[in-house]
Amino acid sequence: MELQLGQFLALLGAAIAVILSGIGSSRGVGLAGETATGVATENPEITGKLLVLQLLPATQGIYGFLIGVIVLINTGVLGGQMVDVSVAQGLKFLAGCLPIGFVGLESAIQQAKVCAGGMLMTGQHPEMSGRGITMAVMVETYAVFALLISFLIVNSIMG
Repeated sequence: MELQLGQFLALLGAAIAVILSGIGSSRGVGLAGETATGVATENPEITGKLLVLQLLPATQGIYGFLIGVIVLINTGVLGGQMVDVSVAQGLKFLAGCLPIGFVGLESAIQQAKVCAGGMLMTGQHPEMSGRGITMAVMVETYAVFALLISFLIVNSIMG
């Protein structure tokens, strides 16, 4: 079976959701990890608290992966037989994947910067780690909004 344009657009959307949010998360976790290693060198007892802050930017990649899987389910790819997808439906899948792709990319990097600051704060005042987490979670809110919008769009197409 030859791939139709609509099917290609849907798969492109899934790829964009996974790739962009994954890039953001990998950059974010790396950036936070750089700070964590420096802070842990000075204060090894707080390494556990730093790990929470380092892992927070990883969630955007998970969100993009989730949307990608939902597209694959809705188009039948994971069932073994891709269903017909019109060009209009393919464009809707593509559009539905853009929010989590782009917001996931940017919010993971911005969240990592907040996490790095929270790590520095925790290194000086370990009792303030909860505040650092709270500050980082505020950035997460926008990734959750993008996840919700992407989810609603990609689940409304094939019905």
